[in-house]
Amino acid sequence: MSVSEFTSSGNHAPTPLPSPERDLGLWWCALARGAEEMPALWSTLSPEEIERANRYGTDALRDRYVAGRAALRETLAQRLGTAPRDVVIRRGPRGRPLLEPPGPLDFNVTHTRGIALIAHLARPGFRVGVDIEAVDRTLAHDGLARKFLTARERETIAGLDDDGRRRAFLRLWTCKEAMSKATGDGISAPFDEIGIDRPGRLVVVEGSGPYAPSRWTLHPVGVADGLLATVAIWSI
Repeated sequence: MSVSEFTSSGNHAPTPLPSPERDLGLWWCALARGAEEMPALWSTLSPEEIERANRYGTDALRDRYVAGRAALRETLAQRLGTAPRDVVIRRGPRGRPLLEPPGPLDFNVTHTRGIALIAHLARPGFRVGVDIEAVDRTLAHDGLARKFLTARERETIAGLDDDGRRRAFLRLWTCKEAMSKATGDGISAPFDEIGIDRPGRLVVVEGSGPYAPSRWTLHPVGVADGLLATVAIWSI
């Protein structure tokens, strides 16, 4: 299914995706919601989330944020056996969202082109990160590769044509971004020191400390035509 087909299907509930691991749950959903749905979505948010939503400068951005948080809360509530409004989400070190009280269930969320992708991991001692990009996204990929890829990665993709290098960079980027979201490092993660075997084989082969290869498992996520997504599982 394409993104446009999904977003126009009228299916607004988070939709489960096939998971590559037993303890990992994956969902995706469209963020465009009808005006008649918004009051119910707002009612599931915490006071802090409502305050943040009201800081958005446009109705469209605010509504997408509310829809995304409500979808996240819905999936977490299903796993926790509670109501969405009763799920307590706090910000941990460096702003990474966590459940309160802490427990074995970790989660992460990402979005692009009006689509949200949600991941839960119920495995003590592990965290999850997820990232999604549009396949047709245009960017200065060669310059970004020099900044964010390792020398080995750049050599691996050097023989591809321009569009091949762009696509390869996007795939590698989703891996590194998902990893940085699992650790909570965000853009401060050492992207140029984290090496992935190659775009078609998502295995971490370079890195140290929290990014040591033995601590990571990466999986591509089949979301929809036109999207690239990766989920990263980190052994703390």
